[in-house]
Amino acid sequence: MSSSSDSLIHAVAGAAGGIVAMTATYPLIFLSTRAAVETKKEDKTTYQAILDIIKREGVLGLYSGLNSSLLGIAVTNGVYYYFYERSKGVILQSRPGKGLSTLESILAGLIAGSATTIASNPIWVVQTSQATHGLGPQLPSTPSTLPAPASSPSPATAPLTSTSTSTEPTRKLSIAETAAHILRTGGPAAFFRGLGPALVLVVNPVLQYTVFEQLKNTLVRRRAARGERSPLTDWHFFVLGALSKLVATGSTYPYIVIKSRLQAGHQRYRSALHGLQTIIKEEGVEGLYKGVGSKLLQSVLTAAILFAGQRRIYEMTKKAIAAAAVAK
Repeated sequence: MSSSSDSLIHAVAGAAGGIVAMTATYPLIFLSTRAAVETKKEDKTTYQAILDIIKREGVLGLYSGLNSSLLGIAVTNGVYYYFYERSKGVILQSRPGKGLSTLESILAGLIAGSATTIASNPIWVVQTSQATHGLGPQLPSTPSTLPAPASSPSPATAPLTSTSTSTEPTRKLSIAETAAHILRTGGPAAFFRGLGPALVLVVNPVLQYTVFEQLKNTLVRRRAARGERSPLTDWHFFVLGALSKLVATGSTYPYIVIKSRLQAGHQRYRSALHGLQTIIKEEGVEGLYKGVGSKLLQSVLTAAILFAGQRRIYEMTKKAIAAAAVAK
């Protein structure tokens, strides 16, 4: 099988694994996105936040934006795995029998991450808009230490609902309706808001996959030294995926907050740097870590499921293709 075909299988498996992981952990993604976007100071546990959202929007409120998230994760993982495996294959072909070094892992991750970010940013803008559509009129008054919210939000930050009053039930907009709203109020450029910090956040998957590769190589060497020749199990990939994502998300979370707010349409942030300065000034350093608890739990679980699921789907797909080739 050619390296291109193998990379394509990795891409399909990555997309499928991402859909499974996203579906399993989406309520936590939703909660961390809302916490990152809200600028008011609150002292709520994840449990209290869940109860508040269920009270306001029902159980399905925890799945706002799921459709666009599944599309986003499929595109993101598919593109990322394809470019990562292609880059990795080119490097390994130059010196067979060796694993990727740290610098080589970083290089492969930078190539894959940059391509993925540009391709998927419009989808994540739509998802963030859907996940935060009701924040405008539903937010309680902000503390006096913060600027009061505008009485009539600008089009870019107005809630994406089918009604103009906060006392009436709201209808969730579809992906197409949300995209049309963004295009109508912000133009084509609105689909690339937050792209700057998103590109900076390429360091997140770079860290994740670099740590994963090095942990995996270390584990393989130690198992070989003990005379263990069996391949790594799903459990190994689950744990390695969780550990690598914990390092990556813990290191980059403040920038995740800024990216989420820019993608949600916070017009008072002129740039990522200005957003960083504004958050620290108005909310303190803790403002950069809003939603970090649910985000860490979600991202670690998602990555663990993704790595285990992607490997299993990859192996099943290869076996199915090989069996089909033999049958011919």
